[in-house]
Amino acid sequence: MGNSKSGALSKELLRDLTSNTKYAEAELCTWYQTFLKECPSGKITKKQFEGIYASFFPNADPTAYARHVFRSFDTNADGTLDFKEYIVALHLTSGSKTLQKLEWAFALYDVDGNGTISKNEIHEIVKAIFSMIPAGDQKNLPEDENTPEKWAEKIWDFFGKKEHDNISEGEFIQGVMYNKDILRLIQYDEPQKIKDKLKEKKH
Repeated sequence: MGNSKSGALSKELLRDLTSNTKYAEAELCTWYQTFLKECPSGKITKKQFEGIYASFFPNADPTAYARHVFRSFDTNADGTLDFKEYIVALHLTSGSKTLQKLEWAFALYDVDGNGTISKNEIHEIVKAIFSMIPAGDQKNLPEDENTPEKWAEKIWDFFGKKEHDNISEGEFIQGVMYNKDILRLIQYDEPQKIKDKLKEKKH
């Protein structure tokens, strides 16, 4: 994935990233230098990633959510994020079009990677999101969203599925794209703010 230890991005990787993200060459080159200073090996480990998330949540526990986010971006499943995976992650979570964001959200919820989402998988991600909401804020949630079970049930009911059905990627994207209430529930604002801070901190 580029010349990870030479201090310079390969032309091929630069071309790839400028074509597929909103970032310019100069920006990417600067970020790469910062990335190598922070991660001399050219990789971010799951533990480092979880640590970055944890630093933004002194009153909650983002570990489970960070683990799922990491999994969804570790496209080659090698247990680390290289520079390309990291930049694609930033692009998807902060500046991409809704369709790309929803494709990523689907990958996040598809915990076992089998191409569909089950009710249990929705519950697992919602539980991880819930852990990031400070206890005081949880009390202010609407009555039908104030436990992980209710929150997950609300999403599941929206898709009109039976208990053991599954949601395909097409159904997920179509369903969520035009419904702001469900979009809010599957994305949850707080992680987005964290990713924006993460971007500032790292670069």
